[in-house]
Amino acid sequence: MPGDETQHHHNQQSRGTTTPTPHDALFRQFLSHPETARDFMALHLPPALRDICDLNTLALAAGSFIEDNLRPFYSDVLYSLKTRDGDGYIHILVEHQSTPDRQMAFRLMRYAVAIMQRHLEAGHRHIPLVIPILFYTGKRSPYPYSTNWLHGFANPALARSLYSNAFSLVDVTVIPDDTIMDHRHMAALTLIQKHIHQRDLALLLDKISAVLLVAPLTGQQLISLINYVVIAGKTPDASAFVHALAQRLPAYRSKLMTIAEQLELKGRKEGIKEGIKEGIKEGIKEGLAEAALNMLAQGYNLEQIKAVTGLSSDEIEHLKH
Repeated sequence: MPGDETQHHHNQQSRGTTTPTPHDALFRQFLSHPETARDFMALHLPPALRDICDLNTLALAAGSFIEDNLRPFYSDVLYSLKTRDGDGYIHILVEHQSTPDRQMAFRLMRYAVAIMQRHLEAGHRHIPLVIPILFYTGKRSPYPYSTNWLHGFANPALARSLYSNAFSLVDVTVIPDDTIMDHRHMAALTLIQKHIHQRDLALLLDKISAVLLVAPLTGQQLISLINYVVIAGKTPDASAFVHALAQRLPAYRSKLMTIAEQLELKGRKEGIKEGIKEGIKEGIKEGLAEAALNMLAQGYNLEQIKAVTGLSSDEIEHLKH
């Protein structure tokens, strides 16, 4: 439980127990009561936020969150409610703490994001507003650390600018090819990913060759790039594409020819497999046709033959001629 004596609780978890501290147990018991919770919110929510909350819709929500690749996080008490303006959802996260924690603001932010994620996974369209409240009852007074999570950064002003504005966007779909050609070691990757959905990447052979001559790739990068073209692209003949690239790039010719040969071998194997499948299908169909003819000769009616062989009426009629 992040609310109280975190390290103690972490040790409890590692021993397979989750016994709360007396402070946590009392706080959780009181705040789980709806009327007590409404009084708490009315008293302690910031006025601007309290004014948009419909406290009559306050409901106790699930209090545990598990993030991928992270240990479980448990909030002390979590409530959900609606706004006075309609069906907007707000979640109020209340954390009880009796020991000061320098990184508590960051932890509250992580819990808030986990709540937002769960809300979206439940099928809601918009990210909910999550209001963290830290309820502190420790011996040290006043609470010694900031509850602004941005203050945990070495440069809070830079962090505020970064996280309060739109994130950087690299939209390769609108970058002109001529501009991409000047992107040096990023050029080949960007160019191919921009055009990967077009029908034939062979139209890009000259441009791809040009950027690879200016900014060579490592052997592994080249292999990864070609694999990407084969797997994600719509080029009808990947082997021909690689052959054509090899003719334009002498320095890569050996590696590219090896890749082309592997693609051709894979194509032949897939062709053989497909041929075997088709042969089996044809054999089964011939066997069913022979069975249908025998049944016709023995006087079975059309519906009986269809039920046994699975052939259509037209296919059976065709066998009669």
